[in-house]
Amino acid sequence: VEFGVVYSCVEDKMYTGRKGKGAFCNGQKLQVSGQKDITTSMIITELGSNRNPEVIKIVLSNMERLLCIPIHGIRAVGTAAVNMCLVATGGADAYYEMGIHCWDMAAASVIVTEAGGVVLDVKGGPFDLMSCRVIAASSTEIAERISKELQLIPLVRDDE
Repeated sequence: VEFGVVYSCVEDKMYTGRKGKGAFCNGQKLQVSGQKDITTSMIITELGSNRNPEVIKIVLSNMERLLCIPIHGIRAVGTAAVNMCLVATGGADAYYEMGIHCWDMAAASVIVTEAGGVVLDVKGGPFDLMSCRVIAASSTEIAERISKELQLIPLVRDDE
């Protein structure tokens, strides 16, 4: 992905990023928080749309595992793309979710990385746009620590 544009209509904010050129919100340069200590981190996630009782158990268990590290807190704020952009602004230290789609992550993945953040698979490997899962974080340390706590939700890839 070479560039990304995310518009948050609720906030009237336009997030943009272009590979090698930086990330911006309404023309102002973005920078992630740079936070490396998970115990003082604010993490964003969402409950998702899957209402299968087994999936809900995994989602809640993942949140519990992170809270017991402990971390500063977990918030559920909105859409995947806007959540990732909040990491790019430094307003949150990480975002993770499983069950989203490539169109939810593509644009924001460029914005996060151009703001100095990292985007990984939830198991800590390289980001796979078609995997339907993501961790976006202010640092590799936080992303990798989150990945160690997460139990996977069974998903069908976007390219299958």
